[in-house]
Amino acid sequence: MNATDVEKKFFEATVKLIEAAAIWLPGDVEEALLRAYEVEDSPGTRSFLRAMLDNVRVAKEKGLPICQDTGVVMFHVAVGDRFPFAGLLPSILKKATVEATRRVPLRPNTIDVFTGKNPGDNTGRYMPWIDWDLVEGSDTAEVTVLLKGGGSEVIGRAKNLIPAEGLKGVMKYVIEAVYEAGPQPCPPIVVSVGIGPNVSTAMKLAYKGLLRPIGRRHDAPEVAKFEEELLKAINEIGYGAHGMGGKVTALDVHVDYAPRHPATLSVAVVINCWAARRASMRIYPDGRIEYLTHPHLNKEVA
Repeated sequence: MNATDVEKKFFEATVKLIEAAAIWLPGDVEEALLRAYEVEDSPGTRSFLRAMLDNVRVAKEKGLPICQDTGVVMFHVAVGDRFPFAGLLPSILKKATVEATRRVPLRPNTIDVFTGKNPGDNTGRYMPWIDWDLVEGSDTAEVTVLLKGGGSEVIGRAKNLIPAEGLKGVMKYVIEAVYEAGPQPCPPIVVSVGIGPNVSTAMKLAYKGLLRPIGRRHDAPEVAKFEEELLKAINEIGYGAHGMGGKVTALDVHVDYAPRHPATLSVAVVINCWAARRASMRIYPDGRIEYLTHPHLNKEVA
C-alpha cells in the first residue's frame, strides 16, 4: 500500500472508531449496567437503570449517539517503534475528528478559552487531544478514542497530600471526591485514580485508567486489593443510579501509580459517567485494521 492508500484507509477506520464510541457502548460497560440492574432492589433505581439499558439499545438500533453531550475527543495511541506509518497518525486523527463530527454527528464541544469561538468541528489548539506511548519492539499501533463528557469531567480533582497520610489519606480523598460529587456525574460511575510524584503524573495515570475495561484488576495484587476496597467503600455511600439510592454507585474503580517523591504524595481522581464511551483498534504494518472493543466492525474491514 502506498502512503495515499494507507492514509485513506486509516482515516475511514478512525471515523468508524469515533462513531462506534459515540453510539455503541462497550460490552463490558453494558454488562456492568445489567449486573447493577439485577442487584438493585428499589423500583425507582431499577427504572433509571432500565432507562439506561434501553438508551443503549435504541442508540444501537437507530445509529444515534448515546448522549447529547458527545464530549471532547481524546485519543491514546500506543505506537510501536517499528510501526511504519506513525508520522501519518496526527493528521489522520484530526481529519477523522472533523469528519466524525459531521457524520455521526458529534456535538461541537471545543470553545476557545480566550476568544469564546467554537470552530464547529471539535478541533482547536491541541484538540483533538492525543496522548502517546512508545512501545519497544512492536510494529503495530493501538488507537483508543475516549469521548469525555463535561458533566462527569467537572468532578475531576487532584491534590498533593502529605506523605504521612499514606494510602489511608488517598482513600479518604477519593471517597470525599465521590461523596461531594453526589449525582452530578450521572452514576453509576467509573472512578479512576492516579497516584504519583506530582499532580501531572497522577492525572495522566488517572485518565489512562478510564481506558481499562470494567472488571479488569491491576496486575499488582496490592493495587487490585486497594481497588476492591475503594469500590466497596464508594458503593456504601449509597447514591445509586442518578442519586436514587442503591447498592451500585460505582461500576468499578481503577487505580494506577508511579513512585512518589519523598516529599510528595500526589493523587488525582477522574470520573466517567455510566456512558463510558471508548473504542480501540489495532493497526498492523501491512495496513490491516482490527477493532478490539467493537469486533462487529471487523466484518466491514475484512
